Amino acid sequence: MRGRAYGDFRDYADVGGSREALKPLGSSLATTHPDEALRLAAARIEELERFREQRARTGRTAHGALDHALIDSYLAHLAGLGRATRHVQNVRGHLTVALEHFRPGRFLASVRVTDVDTYIAALRGRGFSPSTLRGYLSSLSGLYTYAARRELVDPGFNPVAAIEKPTARRHEARWLEVDQAARLLEAARRLPYDPSAYRARGSHKNAHRAVPLHELVATFLLTGGRMGEVLGLDLEDVSFDRRLVFIRPNRWRGLKTAQSARVVPLWPQLEAILRAWVFERDAPMGSGLLFPAPWGPTMLTDKVLWGALDVLEPGLRTRIFRHTYTAARLQTLDRGEPVSVWTVSRELGHASTERIERVYGHLGSVRHRAEVVEYRLPEKETVAT
Repeated sequence: MRGRAYGDFRDYADVGGSREALKPLGSSLATTHPDEALRLAAARIEELERFREQRARTGRTAHGALDHALIDSYLAHLAGLGRATRHVQNVRGHLTVALEHFRPGRFLASVRVTDVDTYIAALRGRGFSPSTLRGYLSSLSGLYTYAARRELVDPGFNPVAAIEKPTARRHEARWLEVDQAARLLEAARRLPYDPSAYRARGSHKNAHRAVPLHELVATFLLTGGRMGEVLGLDLEDVSFDRRLVFIRPNRWRGLKTAQSARVVPLWPQLEAILRAWVFERDAPMGSGLLFPAPWGPTMLTDKVLWGALDVLEPGLRTRIFRHTYTAARLQTLDRGEPVSVWTVSRELGHASTERIERVYGHLGSVRHRAEVVEYRLPEKETVAT
């Protein structure tokens, strides 16, 4: 054999066979090794024979291929179910990596549990954490479930389902005490804001100057909103008259789940900050996003926000603010009584209290009951700054 190896499977054209390059798993090129070519040809014949047997048994052949068309169809299906835009984008990224690994055009039914094990090993080799691996596997598993509904694979066929999912060592997530959050908020207030400093979309340079970091950090800390929820807030989602913030789908973005739609109190500290942001400007805001991107009427990207947060503290991310809000909110009073965990869980957009009790609830070293959520510096520190 000279050059790249090809197999002639046109005798199996009735079940998808053709003249095909004999590519090793994970390679975009046909092999040049004779022994490997024989092994790959034998495996392909075995696969095609299985398809013929399936057709003889059921009257049809489930031999859908993994390709961009299938992924696009699945993503459209997720969007039609109302999945959040950010979730759909994450799934796209996960499945693009899977497509590169298993190669475009590979039959879905040809992927076995051992192939998924190899895929996991490849992802680990890229330094992915167990929690990240779970996301990649969940996306691939969802694609197989969708393929089964379209009869592209046999009902119940899902090689990912047989895999024991990687688990991360559980530890308490990072969060901020009230005084720590107050100092961070004050630091954000003192950073200059100049949207004209952001010259090129996609660049992180001067990101901290081009986004209203003080108002953004305050909104995260005082609503407990997820990143996409806060970045996609419309002016109509903030009611100064009713002192409420509505987390709901709008023209800018969807929500993570149906339970994510909710109402959060517009706490006095946030009300004062947002009133100044909306009304006390050279050109008061009339409509559109509460925090538009500096390059136009569209949502800020996560990378630009991360670049700005890195100025406050390297590696600072918005999930910390969600945990911080939960810890502070659990210490508030509701009509003179300690607020219920159920109330807090609904303000976070959860359907039960389980995640509050297991993930988001934190007990600080300084605990006191308050009527509202707020992050204020002690008076002596305010004077000192």
